[in-house]
Amino acid sequence: MRYFFQNRSEIKQIFIKYRNLLISLFSLIIPQLILGQTSHQDSLPSKVTLSQCLSYALANQSLVKQSLIDEDITKRNIRISLSGWYPQLEVDASMQHFLQIPQAEYPLADYNNPMNPLKYISFPTTTNYVSSGVFSANQTLYSSNLFFAAKTSKELRNQASENTENSKINTYVDVTKAFFDVLLTEEQLHVLDEDILRLQRNYKDAYNLYKDGLTDNIDYQRAEISLSNAQAQRKSAEEAIKAKYSILKQLMGVVPEKQLTVLYDSSKYENDILMDTAKNLDYNNRIEYKLLQSALNIQGTQISYYRWSFLPTLSAFYDFDPLYQNNQFSDLYKNSNPSSLFGLKFTLPLFQGMNRLENLSKAKLQYQRLQFGMDYLKSQINSEYTLALSNYISNLNQLRIAKNNIILAKNIFNTVKFQYEKGIKAYLEVIVSETDLRSAELNYLNVLFQVLTSKMDLEKALGIIQIN
Repeated sequence: MRYFFQNRSEIKQIFIKYRNLLISLFSLIIPQLILGQTSHQDSLPSKVTLSQCLSYALANQSLVKQSLIDEDITKRNIRISLSGWYPQLEVDASMQHFLQIPQAEYPLADYNNPMNPLKYISFPTTTNYVSSGVFSANQTLYSSNLFFAAKTSKELRNQASENTENSKINTYVDVTKAFFDVLLTEEQLHVLDEDILRLQRNYKDAYNLYKDGLTDNIDYQRAEISLSNAQAQRKSAEEAIKAKYSILKQLMGVVPEKQLTVLYDSSKYENDILMDTAKNLDYNNRIEYKLLQSALNIQGTQISYYRWSFLPTLSAFYDFDPLYQNNQFSDLYKNSNPSSLFGLKFTLPLFQGMNRLENLSKAKLQYQRLQFGMDYLKSQINSEYTLALSNYISNLNQLRIAKNNIILAKNIFNTVKFQYEKGIKAYLEVIVSETDLRSAELNYLNVLFQVLTSKMDLEKALGIIQIN
C-alpha cells in the first residue's frame, strides 16, 4: 500500500512537471499565432503611397480573393472531370440470411417407364447464409465525355486565369481612381488653408483700416464674408475626405478602423501625366476580348462534342468474388467458392429521342450568340477608346490653360492688393481677384486629377495596364 502511494506521488510530480512545460510552450506559441493573424493588417503602414495601396489591394481585396478561389475551383473541377480516365476500383460487400431458401426444380426421368412424362425434383439453390465481397476494377478506354473534358481543360484554365486578371485590373483601376480622388481633396484642403490665411490677413488689415477711420465698415465686412465662405468650403472638403478615405479602404480590403494617410508628390504626378496617344487599338490586349474568345473556343468544342457524341463508349472491367456460403453462421467464412471474370464493355447509343441533335442545334445557336457578343464588344471597346482618348487630350489641354491661369491670377491678386494698399483700387476688387486666384488653383487641381483619371481610362481602353 505504501509503495502504491509513493508511485502515485511520483506520478503527480511528473504530471505537474509536464503541465508546466506545456503551459510554457503555449505561452510562446499562442502570442506568435495572434501576431501572425494581426500582422496581416499591420503590414500596411498608416502612411501609404499609391504603389503600396495597389500591392495591398491586389493581395487582400475580397473580389480578387474570390477570383483566385474560383480559379482553384476550376482546377479542381477539371481534375474531377478527368478522373474518369483513371481506373475505378470498388468493393461491394454483403451478407445475407435467407428466411426462406429459393428452390429450383430439375427434371428426373423414370427409366422403368420411359413412356411416362418427366418428373421434377426440387433442390435448394443456395445455403442459409451467403456472404459476398465483389472487387471490381473498371478502366475506360474511350468516352466522348472524357474526351471533351480533356479537350476543354486548357481553355477552362485560361478562362479562370483571365477572370482573375480581369478582377485585378478592375481593382487596380478602382483603387488608383479612389487614391487620386483622395489626393484631389487633400490638395484642395491645402489650397483652402492658404486661402484662409490670406483672407484672415486681409480681414485684419481691412478691420485696422476701418478702426483708423481710413475706410468704412463695408470693406472689412466683405472680407469677413469671404473668410466665412472659405472656412465653410474647407469644412465641406474636410467631411468629404472622410467618405473618400472610406471608399479607398473598402476598395483595398482594409478594415474601417485602420487609419490611413496618403503620401504623394504632386510634381511626380505632373510629370507622369503624359503618354503616347499614337498607339493603335488592339482588341487582343483587352481582357474582356480574351475572355469572350475563350468562351467561343469552349463553345466550339461543345459543338464538336455533340457532333461526335454518337461514338460508343468502350471500357475494360475485372470482377472477383470470393463468395462464402454455409448453412451455419459460425462456419460461414470457413470455405469460399471464388469466381472471377474479365471483359470489355461496348456501349453504342442507337436512339436518344433526338437529344443529341437538339443539343447540337442549341450549341450552334449559343456559339452564334457569342459571335454577336464579340461584334458588340469590339464596337464597345472602340467607343471606350475614342471617348478615353478624347477626354485625355481635352483634359491635357485644359491643364495647360489652368496652369497658366494660376500665374495670371497670382499676378493680378498681388497687383490689385498693392494698389488697394496705396488707395488706388477698391477693396471689392481685392476680393474678386482673391476669389479668382482660389478658383484658378482649385480648377488646376481638378483638371490635374481629371487628366490622371482619363489617362487611367485610356490605358484600360488600350489594354496596356500591367499587373505586377
